[in-house]
Amino acid sequence: MVEDRLATLGSGGSIVWAILLIVFGFLAIALPLGTSLGVVLIVAWLIVLSGGFQFIHAFQSHGAGSIAWKLLVAVIYLIAGIYFLLHPLMGLASFTLALAFFFVAEGVVDLIGYFQNRSAEGSGWILFDGIVTLILGILVWNHWPSSSGWVIGTLVGISLVMTGTTRLMLSLAMRRLSKLSPQGRIIDRVA
Repeated sequence: MVEDRLATLGSGGSIVWAILLIVFGFLAIALPLGTSLGVVLIVAWLIVLSGGFQFIHAFQSHGAGSIAWKLLVAVIYLIAGIYFLLHPLMGLASFTLALAFFFVAEGVVDLIGYFQNRSAEGSGWILFDGIVTLILGILVWNHWPSSSGWVIGTLVGISLVMTGTTRLMLSLAMRRLSKLSPQGRIIDRVA
């Protein structure tokens, strides 16, 4: 059973998927505006779908106040989603500004976490993460809205490359582990 799981994780399909993630990551980095707009359009459609589900759910609720409140939420979702679909550049600017706020907040929280746990082993990494995230947030914020055209696409691309690389390395490691005999010897090395 464990051997089957290792073989699946180290399969050719898993390795191909990892390589595709890396390739698409580099494409996203090379075409950051197109990637950014793609992300905005996907999120906009998700918001519209969520608004539709909120609308349906409103009529399954009990009580006039509950129905009215859920209908209001549904209308807000639908308006926001449709607005982002019709004006993707405005959505891109909005998402980038929200991302800058998120990075600044995350950086501050990480710094607070470091000072609360600075005696713990490895806490320097929390400090490092907090400083880098805070600087990234400030850079995106200071260059907003001009950074809107490249930030989201570049970050998505970096994430795809990192995810693909991690998956590739894990798949290759699982492939090597699946070649272990019951006595723990390596039967066939895969480089």
